[in-house]
Amino acid sequence: MFYRILAGSFFWKQSLLNIFPAVVTVRSQLASAFMQPKVVFVLGGPGAGKGTQCVKIVETYGFTHLSAGDLLRAERARPGSEYGEMIDTYIRNGNIVPVEITICLLEKSMKETMASDPHKYKFLIDGFPRNEDNLLGWQKKMDGKAVVSFVLFFDCNNEHLLMERPPLPRSLQKKLKSRWKSLKVCIDRCLERGKSSGRTDDNRESLQKRIKTYQESTKPIIELYEKQGKVRKVDGSKGIDEVFEEVKKIFDKEA
Repeated sequence: MFYRILAGSFFWKQSLLNIFPAVVTVRSQLASAFMQPKVVFVLGGPGAGKGTQCVKIVETYGFTHLSAGDLLRAERARPGSEYGEMIDTYIRNGNIVPVEITICLLEKSMKETMASDPHKYKFLIDGFPRNEDNLLGWQKKMDGKAVVSFVLFFDCNNEHLLMERPPLPRSLQKKLKSRWKSLKVCIDRCLERGKSSGRTDDNRESLQKRIKTYQESTKPIIELYEKQGKVRKVDGSKGIDEVFEEVKKIFDKEA
């Protein structure tokens, strides 16, 4: 009798051990289904250091970094993509890809991440929203599905550097010399990155278009969030470590 009870106990323990992984998987899927992603939008002009700082934020604070640009470039390169050619045309011309495509890729990535680990619900969305259409599309598609905590804005003030401008009076040249030097940093970053990145938009001609698009379309979105008290501004023209010190002050308080 004793051995029968012992054998039965062993059988049930083994059964529970076999079932347990499936229960954990179901619980994880249910948790990810009900947990809302916590999102930080990361914005700034070309070369402001968004991607570089996002890597450091991920390492320090456990966020998942989603780059709208990287997702679009990956979709463009994916064999058989129905959007590939259209995305390529938009990117090369420095224009903004239709919002439906971008949000679809972002939402898919967030769902996949949370399904694999429900504790990974904090996301940095880099380079989005870039214009009013992006913002309205996000609100329409993701309202009630995700919480936007704040906007991390890397300010490089570089939007006029590649544009033609009239010569400055000599009296102002000396005063503005150091300022123009710091502003030039972000442009130089893009041009230097273009030597090895393989990105078709890291060249002077595309940068002109990207800066124009940023100034006309993205800046108003930043200003809109600023009125709502949701913008956290960092000077992106400083060194990487110096910029991250400022970023840490924000995330230590907000994250």
